[in-house]
Amino acid sequence: MSRRGLPAALPRMPPSAQTDRANPHGQGTIHERDWASIADAQSRGRSAARSLWIGDIDAAPGLVGIDWPASMLRSAVAVALGRRAVVGPLLAARVMASGETWSAAASLRFIKMPEAAPIIIFVTGATGYIGGRLVPRLLERGYRVRCLARSAAKLRARPWAGNPNIEVVEGDAGDEGRLGDALRGCAAAYYLVHSMDSAGPEYRARDLALAGAFGRAAAGAGVPRIVYLGGLGETGDGLSRHLKSRREVEAALGLGGVPVTVLRAAMIIGSGSASFEILRYLVERLPIMITPRWVSTESQPIAVRDVMHYLIAALETPATIGRTLDIGGPQVESYANIMREMASALGLRRRLVIPVPVLTPRLSSLWIHLVTPLNSSIARPLAEGLKNRVVCRSDEATRLMPHTCLTIRQAMDAALAKVHAGDVETAWSDAGVMRGDPSWAGGTVFVDRREVRAQAPPAAVWSSVCSLGGQRGYFAADWLWRVRGVMDRLAGGPGLRRGRRSAAQLWLGDALDFWRVIVIEPPCRLVLTAELRLPGVATLSFDVSPPPPGDAGTRLVMTARFRPRGLLGIAYWYAVLPLHGIVFRGMLKGLVSAAERAAEKP
Repeated sequence: MSRRGLPAALPRMPPSAQTDRANPHGQGTIHERDWASIADAQSRGRSAARSLWIGDIDAAPGLVGIDWPASMLRSAVAVALGRRAVVGPLLAARVMASGETWSAAASLRFIKMPEAAPIIIFVTGATGYIGGRLVPRLLERGYRVRCLARSAAKLRARPWAGNPNIEVVEGDAGDEGRLGDALRGCAAAYYLVHSMDSAGPEYRARDLALAGAFGRAAAGAGVPRIVYLGGLGETGDGLSRHLKSRREVEAALGLGGVPVTVLRAAMIIGSGSASFEILRYLVERLPIMITPRWVSTESQPIAVRDVMHYLIAALETPATIGRTLDIGGPQVESYANIMREMASALGLRRRLVIPVPVLTPRLSSLWIHLVTPLNSSIARPLAEGLKNRVVCRSDEATRLMPHTCLTIRQAMDAALAKVHAGDVETAWSDAGVMRGDPSWAGGTVFVDRREVRAQAPPAAVWSSVCSLGGQRGYFAADWLWRVRGVMDRLAGGPGLRRGRRSAAQLWLGDALDFWRVIVIEPPCRLVLTAELRLPGVATLSFDVSPPPPGDAGTRLVMTARFRPRGLLGIAYWYAVLPLHGIVFRGMLKGLVSAAERAAEKP
């Protein structure tokens, strides 16, 4: 038997058999390539409920060259399907027959059977960094994925959201009743919720409450298992609050009685990850780094693509049910050495790292906030966790789910290639609540509306609008935007450093410098909301429309709206209003010029 409790291989067709052998009853053709072992099929990524050969092994022990004992075959079926038993004397051997399922009865008459319904997998955090990458990979493997999202519109903006095997459930992860309804009928549930950013200092209590509600809801809905991605860290009283919170979540998820598979990872290196962005910005901007003593702490980073492997392999490996497994790459290095490796990957000179004993986690988080795109609310828990050694304590995950992980340098090179190609699949800034009107909304709304015409088709104007921000900037007075971004960073806001995930495309919920996309209706309407520290709520909208009959030029309307909060908000609007004439007029002129240049290209 193999490591997963499966026979090492299913017998192939005899060598003398024809490559294409006609079904004697004329209902199909069996191809030699369709015969494969269960283990082979798993390694190619077949989902457990896919095509099967089913027959009565007790009545036909020599069925089509398969002569294993019935008990072994039934055991193989049970493991392959992730079930504890198989009803009736059924044989199932993993093969693919032109994408369809066939049945072999004792008389060897072949009967075409309907394809088994896809297994339903529940995923929380599907709009986040890990969840947004996991869902499309589950879909590729043939699963049906049911996603819980606070904003269904935000999730439906994902490139994979149109897949027919996607179900979207809008709701809050803390609504136990709603969760129970959504979880019914699911074969497994991924819990990828982490409220550190959106809940601020109270993230630990919020995480614990959410995990408890999810565990109870899963138990009530009869979900067989939960898979959770947690954090590595040595056990004991020395854990940071951040890592203690992860441990508490692990325990809370299992209180309802549902087996929990816990995968514990250290730093995740991937395009758009928080850890990767901290490393990249620190190394790019600081040739000499005065750091806390934690730079000598050892870590075992892992590439995000390897995390995806383990998350899916855990689902398809029954031996992982109810287990806690450490996952990591092949190298254990200090943070100082990891930063030096990042400098090498970026083609920069070796960075000088000077550790000092006086920098507290709070000071470290403020420094990270000023130098990198991450807010201090995210940076502080991460900085506190850097004092803990985060190294795998066993290789059990590798033994159960064999896989060759990328080295630190390979992971960095892969991530940087994605960044340079503008192909960042998900980013840390994707997660979180999209701001709407606050509870005090109402009253006066200040409006600055401007309209221009472009001698270009609407599609070219739309593309120009969607290119705003990031490396391209705002077409005019970029220095003013940078000054405003620095002021915001000093006040604790995101500033301009978040940039944008893609240089050419925008999706609902995307971060764009200190803006966030809250409405996008291609090719005619884009609305951004400001996430600056402001005494009010600011939005910036762009509307593209073709010219009316008899007129010339595509119409582009830009509207800035500001809903002030108190007298300070009103004073702020009138203070910045004179700058609108410089910033917005120049921006519109630049957008029109870019669209017209694009329209002139053959």
